[in-house]
Amino acid sequence: MDEAAVAAALTRHLGGAPTVEGLRRLSGGASRETWAFDAQLGDEPLALVLRRDPGAAVTGPLDRSTEADVLTAAHHAGVATPEVRFVLEPADELGTGFVMDRVEGETVARRILRDDAYASARTRLAAQCGEAAARIHAVSTAALPALPALGPLEQLAQYRGVLDSFGEPHPAFELGLRRLARDVPSLDKPTLVHGDFRNGNLVVGPDGLRAVLDWELTHLGDPIEDLGWLCVKSWRFGVTRHPVGGFGDVDELTTAYEAAGGRAVDPARLRWWEAFGTLKWGVICEIQAQTHLQGLVRSVELATLGRRIAEMEWDLLELLDDGPTPSAESAARVGTDPRDARPSSLQDRPSAPELVAAVREFLERDVMGTVEGRVGFHARVAVNALGMVERELVLGPGLDAAAQARLAAYLGHDADLGALVGELATRIRDGALDDDPDAFAATRATVRSKLEVSNPRYATGDP
Repeated sequence: MDEAAVAAALTRHLGGAPTVEGLRRLSGGASRETWAFDAQLGDEPLALVLRRDPGAAVTGPLDRSTEADVLTAAHHAGVATPEVRFVLEPADELGTGFVMDRVEGETVARRILRDDAYASARTRLAAQCGEAAARIHAVSTAALPALPALGPLEQLAQYRGVLDSFGEPHPAFELGLRRLARDVPSLDKPTLVHGDFRNGNLVVGPDGLRAVLDWELTHLGDPIEDLGWLCVKSWRFGVTRHPVGGFGDVDELTTAYEAAGGRAVDPARLRWWEAFGTLKWGVICEIQAQTHLQGLVRSVELATLGRRIAEMEWDLLELLDDGPTPSAESAARVGTDPRDARPSSLQDRPSAPELVAAVREFLERDVMGTVEGRVGFHARVAVNALGMVERELVLGPGLDAAAQARLAAYLGHDADLGALVGELATRIRDGALDDDPDAFAATRATVRSKLEVSNPRYATGDP
């Protein structure tokens, strides 16, 4: 990507002899790229964004041209979205994508939730999101390009198939799929669904919501899906006291949604979509990790998403549990703090955990404070990844042994840990444990052990 190539594309589509400067890749976008730049077209200054797939698309059902058509229809219907300027063509030699206006504001969720500049915005964001969702769902389907129809049944089948394709057992997801299939809501009138309506895909200013971005998962389906997705715990980015995006409450969201013309929101239906969204994000994390592992896109961000699956499993179990909120007390620790580890080894010191700690501390102390944007974001991700490795090197063997003994006792025979987890998942999927409350407890304990390595604070409510 270079400014001359972008300028040539602008000339081809907009005419004139534009100049381009400030071309920079924005943070986020684990599999797709987003580039911001400024252009001068005659006397007209343009603030623009290029959304593209540099190669073959690896996620999402829509190609860039269709996504651009949806954005255009939504923009004309009064939804707060950027205006699309043009769709890239093969002659542009920039991949597949489109160029749209840049809406100034903040998209980084943690800043939106914590910076003083957005304190006033946070008080109105839930209601503004309700109004924006109502506008999205009111877009005439006649104005849209052909879109996939993905109601609750279709999506259950879709993510069942994706989970099966990887062949990795997840008892928590098996419990979720059975419960969700039992309580699946009916769908009478599909509408346009954004598909990724959440904090992180919103442009926010001090005045509140300015635009809704990232329409690559758009489809026709149940409008309450968007509201449930916005409530998924992962999109609260650590501010768990506000269930809507970390900034608001459900009543604010649904009241504004209904007042703006959205259909009445049944709390049970909303909770179903929140639970499904939690499972869906867990499966997507596995998709993203496999994208890295299979070499399609090598990325530290994609790699670490595989270890976030345990967080979604924990959240899903909490949503499915009809009993009291599980204890926030940590499971019994096995092993020692990685920084104090002195394992016996032929190798000289520093030990493997100590070497990992040294690299992590270097990134924390000397790198993170000196880089910004995408590199800064990935440096933070790398620090988290190294922390996982430290904990696994020291705590992993003990945690695995305890989990193996626990599952062997529950299932009634001994085997290696992977086989036992796989058997638990299979029994749950087959319905053999539907009436056994201990299946839920066994699954929760397994996930809790995974969290001890991937994110030990998560189950305590301090993600």
